[in-house]
Amino acid sequence: MKSALALCICIGFVATSERLAAQTIIQEPSISADAAQELVSAALAYCRKEGHKVSITLLDRSGRTKVAVRDDGAAPHSFEHSLRKAYTALTYNMPSGEYGKRAAATPGAIGPQLLANITTAAGGLPIRAGNDVVGAVGVSGTPGSAGGGDADSKCGQAGIDRIAKGLVPAR
Repeated sequence: MKSALALCICIGFVATSERLAAQTIIQEPSISADAAQELVSAALAYCRKEGHKVSITLLDRSGRTKVAVRDDGAAPHSFEHSLRKAYTALTYNMPSGEYGKRAAATPGAIGPQLLANITTAAGGLPIRAGNDVVGAVGVSGTPGSAGGGDADSKCGQAGIDRIAKGLVPAR
């Protein structure tokens, strides 16, 4: 009787362990390398057409760099700033300029702004497939006299628009 009870307990433990293991593995949608390259190429082409020399960084869903480019003649600091714009858009799930407006509306609450790679400047956009954020793009380098971060955002949006047909929600 005791061995039958022990066997039932062991079987129950194994079954529970298998269910717990299955629940610890998740799959999240993320932007592909091909789509990332296409997006960045389209964003860069748009910026060049507008006469802007920029840097562009595209992050996957996990915050890893998929593509990063500093165009010929772009300011050296624009490379780092494009990363920060993308990271802010990714982690706050909103355009970096939107985060900046929100931060400005709560004076004295600068804690999050002190985190690494966070910026309040416009030019970072989340990339969505349905409701899922699958990555983010950050563009930096357009001079303020030519629209600054708002113009940077237009470049990033042009890239997102290029791949929009492939941004379908995961099933």
